[in-house]
Amino acid sequence: MTTTHLLYLHGFRSSPSSSKARQTAAYMAAHHPSVTFWCPQLPPSPRAAMALVAQGIADWPRPSMAVIGSSLGGFYASWVAQHAGCHSVMLNPAVDPARDLARYIGEQTTWHDPNERFYFLPEYIDELQALDMRDRSPAAPELAIVAKGDEVLDWREMVGRYPQAKQVVLEGGDHALGNYGDYLQLVTAFLDLG
Repeated sequence: MTTTHLLYLHGFRSSPSSSKARQTAAYMAAHHPSVTFWCPQLPPSPRAAMALVAQGIADWPRPSMAVIGSSLGGFYASWVAQHAGCHSVMLNPAVDPARDLARYIGEQTTWHDPNERFYFLPEYIDELQALDMRDRSPAAPELAIVAKGDEVLDWREMVGRYPQAKQVVLEGGDHALGNYGDYLQLVTAFLDLG
């Protein structure tokens, strides 16, 4: 079925102002203006983030919605896809954020505005563990775009986490997927955007 509603989930310390979020929004506006597109600012609490998303997509048609997530947003996208039964695209997805983000407990700044601060609380680690979908088979088709040159996450873990996904493994690259624009057509074709 053609995708009519698309959710984009940004990563840790990121925002809808990220390069990939803005590129996706611009691409959707230019090429798929009839598709409902939503990229919310996610709160630091994983539980609150998924509650916000669940509320925002409550009225979306499950068979024709899809989700894209980058880094921590990729981890969240797997949770959304599992619960909504929808297609998902993961961009350099976080595999074990409960492990990896434990060292970030405390005050943090956002990438796009260093004056914007938030606290990453110890209880968020438990909230991340509660959202982990690694023990579940995918509820719908998945696409994983993984850069071997990711300086933040281990590409082997990402590839290993999504064995049933269609995988695009890039030689080199970086965590931000600086050449993301080159893959937007592939992403939109995979999601069969209307």
